[in-house]
Amino acid sequence: MKWKEYPQNIRVRLITSFFNRMVSMAVMPFMALFFAEELGKVWAGLFLVGTVVISFIVNLIGGYISDRFQRKKVLLVTSSLNALLFLIMTLSLLPEQNGIWLFAAAYTAFIVTSSLGRPAMHAIIIDSTTPENRKAVYAIDYWLINLSMAIGTAIGGLMYVSHKVELFLLLSITSAMLPVAYNIWLKDERTRLLEKRHQNVFYDLLQNYKVAFQDAPFVKVVAGSIFIFAAEFSLNSYIGVRLAESFTPLSFGAFEVGGVRMLSFLNILNMLLVVCLTFWINRFTNRFRKQNVLLIGLAIYGVGYVVITSANTWYVLIAFMAVATIGELIYSPVRNAEQANMMPEDKRGSYSAFSNLSFSGADLVARSTIIIGAYLAPMMMSVYMGVLLMAGTALVYAGLFYKKQPNKKAVLTKAL
Repeated sequence: MKWKEYPQNIRVRLITSFFNRMVSMAVMPFMALFFAEELGKVWAGLFLVGTVVISFIVNLIGGYISDRFQRKKVLLVTSSLNALLFLIMTLSLLPEQNGIWLFAAAYTAFIVTSSLGRPAMHAIIIDSTTPENRKAVYAIDYWLINLSMAIGTAIGGLMYVSHKVELFLLLSITSAMLPVAYNIWLKDERTRLLEKRHQNVFYDLLQNYKVAFQDAPFVKVVAGSIFIFAAEFSLNSYIGVRLAESFTPLSFGAFEVGGVRMLSFLNILNMLLVVCLTFWINRFTNRFRKQNVLLIGLAIYGVGYVVITSANTWYVLIAFMAVATIGELIYSPVRNAEQANMMPEDKRGSYSAFSNLSFSGADLVARSTIIIGAYLAPMMMSVYMGVLLMAGTALVYAGLFYKKQPNKKAVLTKAL
């Protein structure tokens, strides 16, 4: 599929998200480390867990809003607020040791505004694609996401320690450009909006999600994805904090690789492998049954992250980061495509918001590992991660491939 053949909304999304994510990844992976250094590990873990809970609740509200109102307007408001909040975070870093609480407040407000707008963007993307081109769009989006993250993480690893203010200023400027781009180029051609059916808006919101919550296979996929994504998310939570504390620095002449830079290298390796191998692995796995591809991919992914959780040797970390990434590339396209196909056409905003629980929940589990890791040895954390991954694999597989089993009896009865 050529670039000119992509719908305009898709091109806007791909370009704007590339630059915004590139700058965001220069600072966001270090938030757990930042709060742990400023306020202590336990407080940082509790604070970050709290922001994840807030993100999930607000995300559900955002899904309801994206179905009720014009999605372009929702994005214009939330992206403008995001830019303002990043500017406040930047300013709070200027007076050293005096702005941490202002930073924390602005960061929490950013979690709220970004969570409100996220379902609207996801729904617009689904609205702008068809079953025929959706897989191609997801593939290029996945590729660009990881390319931008690799570049951003490389910038952050080299500049975060001594240039925090400059990085946040760059993030503020980039974020300020998003609402301008949305206003000029984004189209919201949807004419049918979700109608309010109940007098109480909270009851109306809950009823809107009733279908998604009662969709047992979809709930299994979302729940299982929480445990699976938690392994990857823990790289910038528990694993990052552990490496910063216990990794023995490596010296290459005048260049020293400590725990923070090692974390950056692992992120860069993950993303570069995704950029280089995504399309090749997709073509290779297309010849096999998707059920087998999912299980094999998750097994390889699980082994990689179980080892990384407790490893402290540079070559072991690098080797098993590569293993985990290959597993991710094998299983991820199957999970993404099958989950997208499960969303009813008339409930895309709500289903998209509900599916984001897999990311919010994974973030919650990953950030809670900072607290758990303060009391458990690294080897026990590896065992804990392995249990989570096995549970996640079982739930996702059951949700994706057993969802039609109960209908067989009904079909047989009808035939008789």
